[in-house]
Amino acid sequence: MAKELKDLTKRADNYSQWYNDLVVKADLAEQSAVRGCMVIKPYGYAIWEKMQRELDDRFKATGHVNAYFPLLIPKSFLSREADHVEGFAKECAVVTHHRLKNSPDGKGVIVDPEARLEEELIIRPTSETIIWNTYKNWINSYRDLPILCNQWANVMRWEMRTRMFLRTAEFLWQEGHTAHATKEEAIEEAEKMLNVYADFAESCMAVPVVKGVKTANERFAGALDTYTIEAMMQDGKALQSGTSHFLGQNFAKAFDVKFINKNNELEYVWATSWGVSTRLMGALIMTHSDDNGLVLPPKLAPIQVVIIPIYKSEEQLNAINEKVDPIVNKLKAMGISVKYDNADNKRPGFKFADYELKGVPVRLVLGARDIENNTIEVMRRDTLEKHSASLDNIENYVADLLNEIQQNIYDKALKHREDKTYVVDTWEDFKEKLEEGGFILAHWDGTTETELKIKEETKATIRCIPLEGDKTPGKCVYTGKPSAQRVIFAKNY
Repeated sequence: MAKELKDLTKRADNYSQWYNDLVVKADLAEQSAVRGCMVIKPYGYAIWEKMQRELDDRFKATGHVNAYFPLLIPKSFLSREADHVEGFAKECAVVTHHRLKNSPDGKGVIVDPEARLEEELIIRPTSETIIWNTYKNWINSYRDLPILCNQWANVMRWEMRTRMFLRTAEFLWQEGHTAHATKEEAIEEAEKMLNVYADFAESCMAVPVVKGVKTANERFAGALDTYTIEAMMQDGKALQSGTSHFLGQNFAKAFDVKFINKNNELEYVWATSWGVSTRLMGALIMTHSDDNGLVLPPKLAPIQVVIIPIYKSEEQLNAINEKVDPIVNKLKAMGISVKYDNADNKRPGFKFADYELKGVPVRLVLGARDIENNTIEVMRRDTLEKHSASLDNIENYVADLLNEIQQNIYDKALKHREDKTYVVDTWEDFKEKLEEGGFILAHWDGTTETELKIKEETKATIRCIPLEGDKTPGKCVYTGKPSAQRVIFAKNY
């Protein structure tokens, strides 16, 4: 384990390699035999499961229900909404045949040329088309609305340059798809789900986010408006961490989904879609972790507390076990996930390094001398500070410490974002600050032409038009033309 830590690239040396190393060494994921795809290992999946559970509870609390729709989408469906097909055409994996057969030379199998599909099927890059084709059968009247469905699924988007969790050909996500009787109700839904995502990111992931609207050039293919939460990673780059889309009536028109409204008139349904993915795992790693490994917020850590015994004899171990058992039971009763690692096949030093690498928020160490002194050693992963605490009422002490760690991790990330957010008014300042990494608050004249020129010259994109904050008009940092408000520019993942 000492070697594992030694081989972990330092963030200051190569941030990108540090990230790749950490994903593998902390047992989160590994490359698969399929190019561009990953294997999410049990420890990584346990974190994703906690994310799922937290989000799913929030979705259900806001009236949503889960459903499941097919993985395969008829090619013709993607042709129905012009912007949508244009946005995803280059990323689609296509199924053309439905059967294999033995090769005539006896060397394996080949695609049976006689098994070509009449219509090719697309492995879903997103599910708007298949879902709106289905909603046509569910909706007749305003009484059938709203439909508030969510799906937990995998999707495929053909990616040439991949990085585990951040950008892979196949990834896991949830996608909400809702249908509404009015434009106002659909917009309210899109904004509500953005707030759900923001609350989850900040209260569970301890990741501060900026809520905003995407520019026309950056919005989801087929949407009228895309709302986003943007997070800043430790290297100053932005990571889009969740999006919610107001789709207007685009998909209803594409799939002829109409309903009889309260005035007995026929009109098209209004729609939203919204989603977050395993990309959130990347956000979690890059926002909090350090040169010693993962730093996990307690609310999402698979193991919140690990207890490690230090002993020299079987007698000492028995005494420690006797002391630890009630502590474990009380912590579990409080809803805290705890592991007592008294396995004798690994030395304590190995265990310390392993759990540190995996980001376990609190480590408790108990030896024979500690029992005599009625104390226990406590180490918090966020600061790496060690101290001694009384064994009396240790459960409540640990519970309070976990809350403190959760808040401290968030505060540290927020300070980092604030320290690396710059307000600039000139093009020279813009380019200078961009080199330092971070969020640039600058005026923009509102045109796609200017947006693309800035991206071409600096590789910075408009991450969002913030929903909150300074709305004072000004002059575009690039053209000098009038600007309605400052927007956030940054380099991004």
